[in-house]
Amino acid sequence: MSAATPTRLIRNFSIIAHIDHGKSTLADRLLEATGTISGRQMQAQVMDSMELERERGITIKSKAVRMRHGEYVLNLIDTPGHVDFSYEVSRALAACEGAILVVDASQGVEAQTLANAHLASELGLKIVPIINKVDLPAADIERTAEQIAGILKLSRPPLLVSAKEGRGTAEVLDAIVRDVPAPTGDPHRPLAALIFDSIYSVYRGVVNLVRVVDGNVEKGMKIRFFSSGVEFVVEELGHLTPKYSPAGLLSAGEVGYLICGIRDIHEVRVGDTVMEAARPLGAALPGYKEAKPVVFAGVFPINPADYPALTAALEKLNLEDSSFGYQQESSEALGFGYRLGFLGLLHMDIVKERLEREFNLSLIVTSPNVVYRVKTRAGWKTVDNPAKFPPYGDIDAVEEPFVRLTIIMPYQYQKGVLTLLKERRGAHVAIEYAAGGSMIVTYDLPLSEMVINFYDRLKSVSKGYASMDYVPLGRKTADVLRLEILIHGEPVDALSQIVHKDKATHVGRAMCGKLKELISRQIFEVSIQARIGGRIIARETLSARRKDVLAKCYGGDITRKRKLLAKQKEGKKRAKMLGSVEIPQEAFLAALKISE
Repeated sequence: MSAATPTRLIRNFSIIAHIDHGKSTLADRLLEATGTISGRQMQAQVMDSMELERERGITIKSKAVRMRHGEYVLNLIDTPGHVDFSYEVSRALAACEGAILVVDASQGVEAQTLANAHLASELGLKIVPIINKVDLPAADIERTAEQIAGILKLSRPPLLVSAKEGRGTAEVLDAIVRDVPAPTGDPHRPLAALIFDSIYSVYRGVVNLVRVVDGNVEKGMKIRFFSSGVEFVVEELGHLTPKYSPAGLLSAGEVGYLICGIRDIHEVRVGDTVMEAARPLGAALPGYKEAKPVVFAGVFPINPADYPALTAALEKLNLEDSSFGYQQESSEALGFGYRLGFLGLLHMDIVKERLEREFNLSLIVTSPNVVYRVKTRAGWKTVDNPAKFPPYGDIDAVEEPFVRLTIIMPYQYQKGVLTLLKERRGAHVAIEYAAGGSMIVTYDLPLSEMVINFYDRLKSVSKGYASMDYVPLGRKTADVLRLEILIHGEPVDALSQIVHKDKATHVGRAMCGKLKELISRQIFEVSIQARIGGRIIARETLSARRKDVLAKCYGGDITRKRKLLAKQKEGKKRAKMLGSVEIPQEAFLAALKISE
């Protein structure tokens, strides 16, 4: 059995930052400086192993890696930076005693920086502030240091680092050893380990990433998961360096992996407590709540024959990313598909792109919507699909989810941002003027107003300088209704939307106008209508495609021409009664982009 590392020599830490502040680059430099990865194996963003992460320059999934700095063992648990993946950040921070907070010298403190700093403080972590990208011509170190002290309320002087050039890396490692507390676990107590992530391997099954809080876990030990009570035997365990490095033992304070031959990832709940079956615990470790989807959308294959392939792809992807949920759905316009629940718009975009790339599928995604609670005569019910929204006359009350939105921006963009928030039915909470010419705006906003195009509009009105973060706030009463689109008198369920009463007419007219441009003309006249309840609020008419049936009549009696025209008229009348209109996929894609 390998010897356990004393807890006094262990440091467990995360790197937290706003998206694109250089977190992954700093992790690369730490891996190089500690000799964890050789120069021959080194590549940019080595912790971001997914192709999509490298392409977009963002971290999507948490990673863990073990490094050595002198006699000390440093366990880095890497975290994403985007607000949609804040559940990943909370899981990683729960397994740490300290956090390196990275702030871009040219961008300053941004919304996710503030949110992550607050989360780390709530969990009692020691925060080490760092100003990165000090080599850039646009770097404003003095202003950024003012913001760290003024906005984040961190009195400790920040370290100055250029992760790209490797400047300041040694000082960061020394600060981790000096300032991050050692774990306080006791190896002689019964086993208590926290699962902070899980990965699915085709050959090994579920790989659990764990932080051992108390006790020891060894190969061959029978373990039990606290929440489900299921028991497994540990087949392999070890450290991540970053590849799997088997060991005989994981002791209190250490971070590593466990493989127990689990084939179904749903038998493991991230945040659960692992204990020894022979010495069960009376209570679970303080964990964190399961991620709850807040944005829903229908996903359908463009080719109906790809439905079985989509089913298999969702099952495989859900094994690796259990944070999205899915259930079967059918649409008269789009055929068979699935309704998926996501943590946000970026999460939706990432899942869709992974399905298309990794499983070679062509998909159409319906307009995203949130979950409403609707009260009818039969009582309250939850609705996550516009097609299932009750008729307007049957509704007594509707509740929609709200979020508390925090925006950090230079004060000169105040007017444009506040106008946008007013358009999106925002309610003012607070405005605070901070150090370095920045301001912090706090508003309560319906989540439905955020899920379509809000982030792009915010970046547009602030010329890219505003950043945002949000937290769920609960539900409030809303005056919303279902907007239906009728093509040739038939409702198209895939184009249904739940919209606010004040915006319904505008959205209905815009969708009818867009569909008129995209749908091909038929041999008969086609009506395109927007309807609320039994009332038509907008209409466009697609004129019939004319065929000249008199082209071959070179003279002759007028009655012959009249007979041909009458025959054509009768044929068009019959076609209008029996005919159907084919809506191209481009029409769905374009119409669903209409947000206002």
